[in-house]
Amino acid sequence: MKLKAVDKEDMTVIAASLQDALVLIDDIAYFPEDEQFVFVANRYQWETDKAGAKEHARTTTGVTFSKVTAVRRKGVDRRDGDGMLSLLTIEVLPGALQLTFSGGAAIRLEVSGILCHLQDVGEPWPTRWRPDHASA
Repeated sequence: MKLKAVDKEDMTVIAASLQDALVLIDDIAYFPEDEQFVFVANRYQWETDKAGAKEHARTTTGVTFSKVTAVRRKGVDRRDGDGMLSLLTIEVLPGALQLTFSGGAAIRLEVSGILCHLQDVGEPWPTRWRPDHASA
């Protein structure tokens, strides 16, 4: 999968594609001089998911947000590099994008505009575990 977002509608598609992605804290970086925020995720492949199937799939995905002027973190300890975050959604706010993770963690990207690229890398692999939000 390869996606590009330049507006709120596009970001809705990327947010849906990244729902339940697992992100290692060490795989998150902000490059202020380039105005880029990037991360690598273990993305659940919702687009190929079949209800009731015994096997599902995940894939490695690279995500780049451009035009990022500042980053604010809540409940994300950068010193916990092995810590894992589960992405719930990405919300478009006035002048910002908010990445909301399970457990109350969030990363707010102050942006001068929307420009995001998502690209799967490598081959997907099977998993028996399907994200479940029934108890949420």
